[in-house]
Amino acid sequence: MAPRGLTRRDLLKNSGAAIGGFAVTGALLEPGEARAALACDGNCYPPADEAERQRYSYFQKQLPGLKYYQDRGGFLAASYPPLEPDEMRVTFMGSTIPPTRRAQQMMSIFVEVGWDPVRKRAKDQFVFDCGAGVVANYGAMDVGFGRMDKIFLTHLHGDHLSDVTHIYCFGPASDRLSPLYIWGPGPSGVPNPKPPHQLYDDGTKAYCSHLRDALRWHTESFSFQPTTYAAPYPTPSGIREKWGLPLTPAAVSDDPWGDSYAMVPIELDWSKVGGIAYDNKETGVKITHFPVIHCRKGSIAYKLEWNGLSMIFSGDTKPERISIEQAKDAGRGVTVFVHEMVVPAEIWAMQAQHLPRPLPRGANQLWDDSVDRAITVQDSSHTPPGAFGYLLSQIDPRPQLTVATHFPVSDDTVDCAMRSVRKHVPDIGNLGEQLTFSFDGMVISAYGGSRKVTQRRAEVLDFGSLPVPQIYGAESVPKYHFENGLPDPYAQIDRAQEVQAGEQTYCRSGY
Repeated sequence: MAPRGLTRRDLLKNSGAAIGGFAVTGALLEPGEARAALACDGNCYPPADEAERQRYSYFQKQLPGLKYYQDRGGFLAASYPPLEPDEMRVTFMGSTIPPTRRAQQMMSIFVEVGWDPVRKRAKDQFVFDCGAGVVANYGAMDVGFGRMDKIFLTHLHGDHLSDVTHIYCFGPASDRLSPLYIWGPGPSGVPNPKPPHQLYDDGTKAYCSHLRDALRWHTESFSFQPTTYAAPYPTPSGIREKWGLPLTPAAVSDDPWGDSYAMVPIELDWSKVGGIAYDNKETGVKITHFPVIHCRKGSIAYKLEWNGLSMIFSGDTKPERISIEQAKDAGRGVTVFVHEMVVPAEIWAMQAQHLPRPLPRGANQLWDDSVDRAITVQDSSHTPPGAFGYLLSQIDPRPQLTVATHFPVSDDTVDCAMRSVRKHVPDIGNLGEQLTFSFDGMVISAYGGSRKVTQRRAEVLDFGSLPVPQIYGAESVPKYHFENGLPDPYAQIDRAQEVQAGEQTYCRSGY
């Protein structure tokens, strides 16, 4: 907490000085490296009318639409827009910091590469983080559970993994008839500050193990349906070789190998820079990871490379040096740089209290405490706009497109952030040229060669039906089944008090 009696200018100066020096495994951004004449005054306050300041017109007015539905003979149906053969597509399914907003769910991006004309889907696809509410956007954009089998978690905060539960539980009832693979960091190694100072097992494997146990009632109750394909599933060693994994995969429970209720953690050494998480020679996708600074040791970022294109997804992080070096990529640069950004502490506090404008320091105790708390969160976990601009100024060559995410977008917050960024990179151009801000349904496409990175917005049906299941073979006999192998919906229930279908009750057909 900041000491009492500081002026607003002093508070911001102290906050700015703190932003100047952050550590990642010994790598520091020293305060002396910041621009000496940089002014840290906040002077881009939002309009007083809350309804006016909570609009975001950029995606409506400036970005072309990409339809995820089409008219088929007089009715609308879901339509998965195919990728071009050399396209890397990054779709934001969630894009903000908690608490979630109606227009923005919590964090998740979906990355697809290339096109498989036989399966009519991308050659390879990945979920990066999976926060609350995002499965609705996946469904609206015609992404079924079968394409959500590889989830890469940057860290184990609830707003980045909440909807893993939904994908795991309901995938087998749709078209994910193979294991759910979850990449993520290993244990933090941070001891409990209270005696006996034990080390918690707080890594991805422990998370998966406990989640699988917690969801046992659900998985058993749904297992009157097929949960895997009849054809043999590749062996763990075969999967490791095919995907270039750093370890041989294993399910956390007693589920049969290959079953869709097998949850398979791929736990990564979060301290490694450039550690390989996935290296598929067949599809050409390579994913590496590196440490970032967020709240507790054990947060990581990912870098995906394919066909001469690359994308970095920072997850949540304070400003740090490794991201800069990874984005430079030894002078090659990165195609799409997705990095978190949060609003300044004053704006956090103002929005939390629904005030028309920030108050001066000392106006009241609640205001001072709210700003202090926001600064504490910022100092432990996040990158405010000015620090974001400084990071971008250090990346040479600059990314083809930088995307600020984890950010509550509105016309005023984005305008304010752009002003802060421009203090460090005056040539950043207008919004959308080199720097854009993510929102739910933003679709970014990069292509091989010299083609420009494009930005589009997904046009979806808010009340549309589910994605069409994609089943690629015969299904196995369910766990709970009749003697002839057919599903047995009655195997786990007591029917003594059931009102059964009949002429005097209701039609079994459902009508």
